[in-house]
Amino acid sequence: MTVDVQVEIVIDRPIAEVAAYAGDPSNAPEWYSNITSVVWQTPPPVAVGSTMDFVAQFLGRTLSYTYRVVELEPQRRLVMRTTDGPFPMETTYAWTEVGETRTRMTLRNRGEPAGFARLTAPMVERAMRRATTKDLERLKELVENR
Repeated sequence: MTVDVQVEIVIDRPIAEVAAYAGDPSNAPEWYSNITSVVWQTPPPVAVGSTMDFVAQFLGRTLSYTYRVVELEPQRRLVMRTTDGPFPMETTYAWTEVGETRTRMTLRNRGEPAGFARLTAPMVERAMRRATTKDLERLKELVENR
């Protein structure tokens, strides 16, 4: 079963500010509640081919995985795919202008759980939706108060 979670939020800041902050993986531990660390394997800044190791806490487990940036359209879209980790996952950030000073950010996570995780995919999907909704609320708070 595929896990596919998409959430969005409107942030009261210009697209350049939102994309610069959210699109920098180094900032992920500040706004993702489950991500505890990000270590760059390639030199920053983010570019197609950039690789980072993430460590997260999710559903009581520590998860380590490596993401590679596979698409980057500055201030429009960022797509990362796991190259190593508990199950294949793709994360997409998309930014669209909502007027001159507001930005809609869409966050999508989709993947194919393997092993035991396949049996719990519906629960994982619900937990991911709750977590990513809260993460975008935290992102909004951080960016709007910068």
